[in-house]
Amino acid sequence: MRDINLVVIHCSATPPSADIGVDEIDKWHRQKGWESCGYHYIIKRNGDREVGRPLHRSGAHARGHNSNSIGVCLIGGVDSGNHPDSNFTRKQWATLSSTIDEILQNFGPVKVVGHRDLSPDLNGDGTIQASERIKACPCFDVSAWLCS
Repeated sequence: MRDINLVVIHCSATPPSADIGVDEIDKWHRQKGWESCGYHYIIKRNGDREVGRPLHRSGAHARGHNSNSIGVCLIGGVDSGNHPDSNFTRKQWATLSSTIDEILQNFGPVKVVGHRDLSPDLNGDGTIQASERIKACPCFDVSAWLCS
């Protein structure tokens, strides 16, 4: 098994009306030339969790962090105008919470971040500011969510 010390939470950047899952994401990722879905878990709008890549294989979801991380993708994350929106369902939040709990039980203490939190710290102050983020994904503050 790989050494895992990081969980990266993503969103699919799709509106709430797009009820997709691993099959669609796998197709998108293969169209990019990847071997398969880059996320390990996908959490659908109804709260169902689907498996993308097996955990023993590196993902393709966070450049520079794939070998030591698990990628979890929530379906949704933008509004109908394609603007970032934390529009996830209660069932998705519950499944995300139980997924993180399961990962912690199986891998011990790991750092849990949003994809946006892996942006470069351009001013070197140790914090990724909103102005430094390369993307909004997963469209919510993972650190604040973990503390809630």
